[in-house]
Amino acid sequence: MSRPLGLAFFLQAVTSLASGAWLFNPFVDPGDIRNTMLNLANHAAFVRAGIVGDILTALGIIFLAATLFAAVGRQNKAMALVALGLYIFEAGILVVSKFVVFVLLNISQQYAAAGAPTWEALGSLALETADFIYRVHIIPFGLGAAIFYYLLYKSRIVPKWLSLWGLTTVPFVLIGALWITSGFYIPPVFLALSVFYVPFEFVAGIYIFCQRRS
Repeated sequence: MSRPLGLAFFLQAVTSLASGAWLFNPFVDPGDIRNTMLNLANHAAFVRAGIVGDILTALGIIFLAATLFAAVGRQNKAMALVALGLYIFEAGILVVSKFVVFVLLNISQQYAAAGAPTWEALGSLALETADFIYRVHIIPFGLGAAIFYYLLYKSRIVPKWLSLWGLTTVPFVLIGALWITSGFYIPPVFLALSVFYVPFEFVAGIYIFCQRRS
């Protein structure tokens, strides 16, 4: 077992959950851009912390990709390289989305100071752009993760149940991202199935880290 791999899984799970769910999303009021912009302007420190958190998440994605490549690259180097490239692409898209959030924060602060309707239109555009780019970054993740988890299953360096958990649940996340990005409604049952992936990285990280090296 590779303790760096376990650490990479766990850190990735923690940073991705914390930065988005706790430091940005609570200030977004769906359907009310004015309230959203005022919330962001009044909680600028939290928003900036969320931006930094997602940049750290992007670095964690690359770290996780590198440790996965080191762990399973011998199974099929070509496939592992493709997955590595997809993870790096995912990290790049995530960073771009955070630049847009930074722009949104500055627009929100201008709006809070001046209150001009023009800022509302710009804020709405920035919010929609940031949200779209953020959703897009899940697509290369889903493709890369499916490859890595397949190679993880073939390598047998973790129990089959663990690699199968990731391998069978990540496609729901991928299809869900494609669905949302295309503007289609996601059925509740499909969304519920996607949720089964959420604890995977936590469990995988803790399990792998706590095992003795083989």
